[in-house]
Amino acid sequence: MHDVIPTTLRSDRLLLAVSFACFATAGGTTVATDALVPTAGATTLAIVGVYCVARYANRVSKRTLAVRSLALWVGFLAITVVHVVGVDVVASAIPGPAEILALSLWAITWATLFVACSTTTFLGFREYGASGGAEIPEEQILDGESSDYSTR
Repeated sequence: MHDVIPTTLRSDRLLLAVSFACFATAGGTTVATDALVPTAGATTLAIVGVYCVARYANRVSKRTLAVRSLALWVGFLAITVVHVVGVDVVASAIPGPAEILALSLWAITWATLFVACSTTTFLGFREYGASGGAEIPEEQILDGESSDYSTR
């Protein structure tokens, strides 16, 4: 029997979803209008989105964060195909109100870009030791640090 109590890594994808929603709302707001008040609100939402990504990055392992970051960059590259073709062309080809669909495509683009940049930035912070939190035990073993627990 092992002396080590097995623990699971904490993962909270809800934080990543909330940050995506905040970034999408902020991106959609700034695309729709150039007024000062909506832009200030969008900036506040973007700050909340970055905070949620930071909390998420602190809760998952480096490997998970790297995989999510890569997946988000692939998603961003996939959505850029829509912009190559033209957002208005794609929005008019899909059944429904073209203005709302175009705004949604812009919001998804901004959200994917911001979440991908944020996860990559926090992965970089973590990789180069700028993290303030304690490392997850899996990373301590991978980095060559010994555990405080002995195994038999």
